[in-house]
Amino acid sequence: GQVIKCKAAVAWGAKKPLSIETVEVAPPQAGEVRIKILATGVCHTDAYTLDGLDPEGLFPCILGHEGGGIVESVGPGVTSLAPGDHVIPLYIPQCGDCKFCKSPKTNLCGKIRQTQGKGVMPDGTSRFTCNGKIVYHFMGTSTFSEYTVVCEISVAKINPTAPLDKVCLLGCGIPTGYGAALNTANVEANSTVAVWGLGTVGLAV
Repeated sequence: GQVIKCKAAVAWGAKKPLSIETVEVAPPQAGEVRIKILATGVCHTDAYTLDGLDPEGLFPCILGHEGGGIVESVGPGVTSLAPGDHVIPLYIPQCGDCKFCKSPKTNLCGKIRQTQGKGVMPDGTSRFTCNGKIVYHFMGTSTFSEYTVVCEISVAKINPTAPLDKVCLLGCGIPTGYGAALNTANVEANSTVAVWGLGTVGLAV
């Protein structure tokens, strides 16, 4: 694979405006896929990190974690995805092997959590550079870029007829709201509920 040059909204530092830059996106390594992002949402978590409030926030980085796109290329060993597949990158992976994936009580996969929290891929390096500088990944997804590299276990293949500008919200807002209502608040049929705030999370309730 070849390095791709594309546009991305780079966060150079906390409380600084995003800057549209030309970045280099390296080809996917083993167990990784490179995705052409065609739609992305903007979540409060992106703003929270940009404001410098996220203790795991690293700069410079490419924010964004609600995306939809098409697989451009795959790295060695990738078997569940192929170029041309329509996908949603996920900030919570599912390896299927760790104790968290095997537990019915949680889906907080621990396979790549350590490196993901450090803004890098599992091999400890970033796939993004800009003007010779390393740019960190964000939540393992970085959807504010025309191309991004994501671990295979962090990608969901979807129906190619699904509108990417709508289903990209399945990456965070919709399951967050739905999951909170179902699993945390234990909302049942015929319940009466009040929802404060009607963003993506609130509307998903």
